Amino acid sequence: MDDPAGGVAEDEGATRGARWLSGLDWLAIVLLAAGLVFVATGLLPRADAADTVRRIAPLLVFLGAVIILAELTAKAEVFDVIATRVTIAGGGRNGRLFFLCVAFATLNTVFLNLDTTAVLLTPVMLATAGRAGVGRLPLAMTTVWLANTASLLLPVSNLTNLLAADRVALSPLEFAARMALPQAAALIVVAVCLWVFYWRANPPAYVPPRPHVPADRRLFRVAAAACLVFIAGILVGVPLWAVSVVCALGLVIAYAVWDRQHLRWSLLPWRLIVFVTGLFFVVDTISRHGLDKVMAYFIGTDPGAEGMWRAATTGGVLANIVNNLPAYKAGESVIPLANHDQVLALLIGTNVGPLITPWASLATLLWLERCRAAGVEIKWGRFLLTGAITAAAVLAASVFALTL
Repeated sequence: MDDPAGGVAEDEGATRGARWLSGLDWLAIVLLAAGLVFVATGLLPRADAADTVRRIAPLLVFLGAVIILAELTAKAEVFDVIATRVTIAGGGRNGRLFFLCVAFATLNTVFLNLDTTAVLLTPVMLATAGRAGVGRLPLAMTTVWLANTASLLLPVSNLTNLLAADRVALSPLEFAARMALPQAAALIVVAVCLWVFYWRANPPAYVPPRPHVPADRRLFRVAAAACLVFIAGILVGVPLWAVSVVCALGLVIAYAVWDRQHLRWSLLPWRLIVFVTGLFFVVDTISRHGLDKVMAYFIGTDPGAEGMWRAATTGGVLANIVNNLPAYKAGESVIPLANHDQVLALLIGTNVGPLITPWASLATLLWLERCRAAGVEIKWGRFLLTGAITAAAVLAASVFALTL
């Protein structure tokens, strides 16, 4: 049936969602096949391909482990418990629930990172909608938009931030001070867009639910502990791939002992792994054969406001064409070393711009995996239109704030 808020349809068997995602399956396969052809023909030297594999291997391990962690955590009903408590805290008012969800998603993205928000918070938001008896689309869109747009403040918030902070030689506190105004501007604009496009269609009031009690308290406790260890590991600086593997493995062992039927090969997100690998091969090849010149033409070398606007716009557009991480790397490579503000503007474009296409950021792809697991189908016409309007508005506000 159609979601009451419009834009999301639910199918208990997830048949239609699986049917759409088969297109993403083919896209992933085609990308990897094209990348392997480029390597075989020498268009992408094998040494460069090997460097790419070494660079993205920890990221691929993280993606696989964190999705398994999220999937098994959802089955342990951890997200149901959290969703119920958030819904109760909303006091039965749509406006209050809106601010709670925006604040929750923002804090999670800022202090953990956008991929963690996409993986761990998406099921919480979807379950929150179910507990409140409102449409799931507003809460799902809150997650994916804030996973991207709330990722400007700290280096840990986004992988691209780590690259940018190193490039401009800023400490975490210095980086936060420089990006505080752009981040505040982004949050204000995206909150307005979320309310106008999605949340205002919700009923003004709802009936708060009773607290949720998980069916298996043992698995619930282990899954909750695994998530807490995962978050703590990130905060203290443990590599993402390492902490995600340890936490996922611990939860898998618990399921092997107490509920083995949920351990299936389908837990492995092969689609994302194939997609990311193929994407990097293809983008590396294109970069070697003309993309760098194109980026240099559009970004330019002006260190002032003009160069900042050109870098941000180019980064945002390219992120929606290929993906934000390759887009940032391609743009950074053509910006003069002394143009720190231009680098930060490029970062803004590649962070807040990826709201239009589903492959524009890994966070959006992870979000899609969570929506698919919940049996949610996205109506892409509305997703693309509202995303384009919001991305343009947020990018403009953030870059303007950076120029002040």
